[in-house]
Amino acid sequence: MLLNLRHIRTAHERFDKVYEPEAFPTDPDSFQVVAPVALGFDVYRDKDQFRLAGRVQATLETSCSRCLEAYRWPVDATFDLRYQPHAANSGEGERQIEEDDLTTAFYENDQIDLGQLLREQFYLALPMKPLCRDDCRGLCPACGANLNHGQCACKTEWEDPRLAVLKKLKTEH
Repeated sequence: MLLNLRHIRTAHERFDKVYEPEAFPTDPDSFQVVAPVALGFDVYRDKDQFRLAGRVQATLETSCSRCLEAYRWPVDATFDLRYQPHAANSGEGERQIEEDDLTTAFYENDQIDLGQLLREQFYLALPMKPLCRDDCRGLCPACGANLNHGQCACKTEWEDPRLAVLKKLKTEH
C-alpha cells in the first residue's frame, strides 16, 4: 500500500481506493479489519512537500475491555497530514513540540506508506477503553462467567479471613 510520489505531477490530485480486509495484518491484541476500507484523499504538492487531506471509512473488530467479547467498531475518520522528505528530519535535539509537529510525517524513496497512515487512523479512532456497550457488566472475578449473559452462582461478598474468629464468636452467642 504505497503511494508513489513520482506519479503526482500536478499541484493537486485526487486518490480514491478501496482495500479488502485481507490486505491488513491481523493484530489479536488490538483490532482486526472486518470490512472493506474506503480511503479517499486529495494530494497537494509543493515542491518536495505533500499534504494529504481526506477520509477513511472502515469497520474494525476489537475486544471489550470488560467482558472480552469481540464487537465491531465503525471508523469514519478525517485526516490532514503533511509529508516531508526524510532528509528534512534533522533531529535538532530538544525543543518544544508545536501543533505542526503532530501532523507532519516523513517519506523515503518517493513513497508514502498508506498502510501506516491507515493503521494510525485506526488506532486514533479506537476508544481508550473499548466497551461492547455502555452498560457492559464484565466478567465475574471468581469464575470468569460473562455477566452480560446472566448471573453466576458465585458468592460476591468478600470476607476477611483474619476476622473469621470474631464472626465465629458472634454466632456462638
